[in-house]
Amino acid sequence: MSVPSSSSARHPRLAELALALGGFGIGTSEFVIMGLMERVAANLEVATADVGYAISAYALGVVVGAPLISALAARVPRRTLLILLMLVFALGNVASALTTTFWPFVALRFVAGLPHGAFFGVAALVAAAAVPVDQRARAIGRVMLGLSVAIVIGAPLATWAGQWLGWRFAFHAVGGVALATMLMIWLFVPVQPGDRNASPRRELGALVSQRVLATLAVAAIGFGGMFAVFSYVVPTLRDQAGMPEALGPWVLAIFGIGGIIGNLVGARLADRHPVGAIPCILLWSLTIQLGFYVAANHLVTGLLFVGLVGTGIALGPALQSRLMDVAGEAQTMAASMNHAAFNGANALGAWLGGITVKTGAAWSATGLVGAGLALGGLMIFVLGRQLERRRPAPSG
Repeated sequence: MSVPSSSSARHPRLAELALALGGFGIGTSEFVIMGLMERVAANLEVATADVGYAISAYALGVVVGAPLISALAARVPRRTLLILLMLVFALGNVASALTTTFWPFVALRFVAGLPHGAFFGVAALVAAAAVPVDQRARAIGRVMLGLSVAIVIGAPLATWAGQWLGWRFAFHAVGGVALATMLMIWLFVPVQPGDRNASPRRELGALVSQRVLATLAVAAIGFGGMFAVFSYVVPTLRDQAGMPEALGPWVLAIFGIGGIIGNLVGARLADRHPVGAIPCILLWSLTIQLGFYVAANHLVTGLLFVGLVGTGIALGPALQSRLMDVAGEAQTMAASMNHAAFNGANALGAWLGGITVKTGAAWSATGLVGAGLALGGLMIFVLGRQLERRRPAPSG
């Protein structure tokens, strides 16, 4: 059986599908535990709230793994690195399913999170390298569609299967998706040689670049607004719009459909306006999240705005493309850290939304939190551009 041996894919759409399948597995693994918390808690004999430690451990694995793997593995050929990352992800999920006590389960969720940021970062670089520059954001968007499809289909389906067949089955299934991804990457993703001049020092140098840091800050703050709303959207609509509990899975699906639309539209916008797309999407997110504050009082408008909030995922391809322009030689580090920043946004948005609700504010006040975070991301972007004009990056 022949395999790709050059930097250009013989079947570029199958290569993108292989990378998107990996994103689908990662997204399913990240979100499915939220629907199986009570079953995990009962089986491992802990309080339901304690399962939140496993969710936090996964996010911490993403934040730790992105810079660590990027710094140490920049010389590894990208196809080989993608396969190894999926192997670690598969082992982490299968081992999570096999453990019988709680704290080892938490530790294994940390391990499963380690490859997350690096995989998406390297996958974005591989997809972008296979198309002309003016199409790279769309290629990145197609790869990231796997994450949105995981929200619409993967997590709800795995949750349903976990409820019928046991929560362990869900993580075994994710491990199976990871193994299938490894095979497809080997078959369809072209070989891209590693950077022989790469070093941990050079990759870590991206973390002191003003333009890289500004872009990552936009991701960590501006993206947080979407998660502030999404984290509490089910109790919001249940309490304020009288939504039946049975519609909960459909809320997740509507959000995911919005994410798919946002991914496609945002990627096309980023190809046409690589810099201008970012403030436009942030302004859109700010407006939609403000609208959610009012719309959440009625079921139909509330569900509509859930989908519109999901379109905020459009920011992902735009920021990923921007990082490729400003990262210089440290491409792997910058691309991977983008997804670490997204996970930071997830944690920040959920935390600020929770604090707001605990003060006695209406559930829909998370929309005001989201709008504030979108505004914060926009202000960081504007400030970063001003500093960039005063101190332009050295040529070459």
